[in-house]
Amino acid sequence: MIQPDGVRVKIPASTANLGPGFDTLGMALSLYAWIEMKEAEQTVFHLYGDEMQGIPRDKSNLLYQVAQQVFERAGVQVPELEISMYSDIPLTRGLGSSATAIVGALAAANALIGSPLSKAELFDMATGIEDHPDNVGASLYGGIITAIWDGVHAECIRFDPPEDLEVLVVVPDFELQTSEARKVLPDHISRKDAVYNVSRASFLIGALAGGRMDLIGKAMSDRLHQPYRAPLIQGMTRILEEAANHGALGVALSGAGPTLLALVDRHESRKNELEAFLLNTMRAEGINASAKWLLPDVEGVVEISGMPSRSFMDMVKGK
Repeated sequence: MIQPDGVRVKIPASTANLGPGFDTLGMALSLYAWIEMKEAEQTVFHLYGDEMQGIPRDKSNLLYQVAQQVFERAGVQVPELEISMYSDIPLTRGLGSSATAIVGALAAANALIGSPLSKAELFDMATGIEDHPDNVGASLYGGIITAIWDGVHAECIRFDPPEDLEVLVVVPDFELQTSEARKVLPDHISRKDAVYNVSRASFLIGALAGGRMDLIGKAMSDRLHQPYRAPLIQGMTRILEEAANHGALGVALSGAGPTLLALVDRHESRKNELEAFLLNTMRAEGINASAKWLLPDVEGVVEISGMPSRSFMDMVKGK
């Protein structure tokens, strides 16, 4: 049954890889997008915020295309939609903006028709669209996820992050397409580098799941992607090497970048020093950047119960 008043969902941003967990580890972050979806007589889009500029406002829009996949899989027809979206998540910066849109559209479309599809089915669909499970899994389930994908079916294990974990992201003012960041990766790696990453990814999962924040710094180094992507982001190598000296537990490229992410103990006394170090290192390379202090999100995508009488944007502003 189609919800006559439509539905609203809230979706967290995400960071992927966390250093060594290339295409397998993801964590949801307290930066959000909101989507409202209704059946309509004619398809129309209301896209709000600076991050929505340039997004298609016709049926080529990703939200519409993904929603139609849900309807087709569920065996229903909802050819015309009214879709509203607002996002605080910077586009193509390594914070899962595309995964957020995919997960949000899947969840909203599923809720609109009475939620016939399970989260596991939505996860498979999201991973198939995104082609890797880390960002979509984190935005869907919240918390930290470690995931596998065989090209057809995705599985993940989700766990809560340590209670005292805080996240600093430094977002450069330039975009970096994931496709471009993947082009610089080598086709082959040595056995030594493979073992290096497997050991550290395993160690990082154990440290995070066990609340051993003191071990995070030993686990977040990487040889699969960060050394090859560093030339695309001036200042990144210095930040990876020195951020721990300024209060970071560990630091990594967020997803494909260019955003850099530091994991921090919320009781750390040098948070201002760390933020200044990251921003000044970027600035010294001629890169303007903004800093955001975030928390891990533990809910994942959520449907906002009912359809409040206030408008979509009034709801967003009220947060």
